[in-house]
Amino acid sequence: MHGELIHGEITEKVIGAAIEVHKHLGPGLLESTYESCLCHELQIRGLSFQRQVSLPLDYKGLHVEAAFRLDLVVEGKVIVELKSQEGILPIHEAQLMTYMKLTGTRVGLLLNFNVPTMKDGIVRRVL
Repeated sequence: MHGELIHGEITEKVIGAAIEVHKHLGPGLLESTYESCLCHELQIRGLSFQRQVSLPLDYKGLHVEAAFRLDLVVEGKVIVELKSQEGILPIHEAQLMTYMKLTGTRVGLLLNFNVPTMKDGIVRRVL
């Protein structure tokens, strides 16, 4: 139970940072721009993170180096995938869930900055 509370605090801070970035920039920019600004905002808020984390995959004896790449991993506990698209599709949510399963990460956020109001671009998933 305590772990869930910690993850809740982390996601709350990440969402607050995303809202701050969106408030200053608005929609319509490149995903990489939002990623850079969100990372800066996370630093300001004292959160540790890894950016563009490339991970291997083992499949039935086959080792695939750099099989997938996570946009952000915050505090080593929350995967954050960023989008700047017209909308979040079911495949984006499925991709986040796949990343969570493959890494054993229990909490993930999908943040789409290409929305009029940031709260409409936030999806939180827990395994």
